[in-house]
Amino acid sequence: MSEHLDSRTTDGGTARMADGPLLVEDVLLLLFQPDSGTIAGENILFYVLGGAVLGDLALTGRVEVHQHGPLSTRVHAVGDASSTDDILASALSYVSEKPRNLQTILAAVGPNLREPVLNRLIERGDVNRERGKLFGIFPTAKLTLGSERRAELVIKVRAALIDGEKPEPRIAASIALLSASGTLPQFHRDIPWSGEVYNRGKELERGDWGATAASDAVTRTMAAVIANSVIAAAILPRT
Repeated sequence: MSEHLDSRTTDGGTARMADGPLLVEDVLLLLFQPDSGTIAGENILFYVLGGAVLGDLALTGRVEVHQHGPLSTRVHAVGDASSTDDILASALSYVSEKPRNLQTILAAVGPNLREPVLNRLIERGDVNRERGKLFGIFPTAKLTLGSERRAELVIKVRAALIDGEKPEPRIAASIALLSASGTLPQFHRDIPWSGEVYNRGKELERGDWGATAASDAVTRTMAAVIANSVIAAAILPRT
């Protein structure tokens, strides 16, 4: 799949970004809660975003998982070790150094993703950031929705979870990551929470993407990424 560059000038210079939103952008936009201006699942967000970046690389055939012994699964780079998108390039460079354990990659890649991905959403106009000062001294930032794209994503998520539609791979991966993060109940207003929704989310976590799924290698990689995101989140101390 080709990536067309959309160069944006930031404080750090010219950023390289793909034409269309990445999976990791979709996931963060879905996690954004318009009513409160907060992001759901902040305490495990870096694992979820790390998993989404690996999902982006898997969906474009850049990484695969392979078994190394009975208890070890490692991520391997496939083909060209470069990307025309800065966010993906950083993760791909790390994976390309050598095959690594999934949790190691999530811990290395995930913590640096929140701000650049949020900036992407702001640059694309999907989220607005209004800066101000509390008491005229302390800097503040208020986040609000800037487009209809989140609502469009929620409609697709609802169709897969409630209406029984087979989701496209990106939506399936997004739902799987939301399910793994435990944040699906927070969509109750738009997607009524139920045992059926819970079970369908778990099916998508396991890679049950139906006839519209990508290749077996992609779904196998995504299932491994999501499973390890859950394991990593489970051992993260709650604060």
